[in-house]
Amino acid sequence: MSSLLSQDQLRIRKALSDSSPASSTAATRSLRHERLSRLGSSGSSDISNDVSTNHAESYFKRRENRLSARKKAEEEMANNDYKKMYEKALATNQRLKSRLETSKQELAMIQDQLQRAQKGKPGDCGSNMLETEKKESWSLKKRISDMEEQLKVKAELKMENQRLKDENGALIRVITKLSK
Repeated sequence: MSSLLSQDQLRIRKALSDSSPASSTAATRSLRHERLSRLGSSGSSDISNDVSTNHAESYFKRRENRLSARKKAEEEMANNDYKKMYEKALATNQRLKSRLETSKQELAMIQDQLQRAQKGKPGDCGSNMLETEKKESWSLKKRISDMEEQLKVKAELKMENQRLKDENGALIRVITKLSK
């Protein structure tokens, strides 16, 4: 009997692993039906056959319950594994982001140091600096000459403004004498 059960268990396991989840219940039912028919044919009387059938049915129901509980536990483990993998991926992403930020900061510092070194270092940049200084001095000289011209124009305008004020005052005096 024990060898019969172990062979049946092997067949059920193989049938469950080979079949899809939707057809696993149908395969389980057909295997149960085969077992019940074998158990039923081996009994001698109806009462013993009925008792063994009830016993076999309860055994298979308990077994199905155990299998379904095991399946649920495996699914939960799979879900937990996905959750753990997701959490690991998030941790890795955070770690990589922080490394990227530090790398960016280091790059900015190195670029700043490079620019400072290039500014302070005479050499190829010297001729460029000389040209820029010449351009700056030329533009400053031009600005100075423009300002001098503006000062001259401003002085002329002040003198003319004063002359117009004087004429205006004289006209006002003439008008007041005439109006008396």
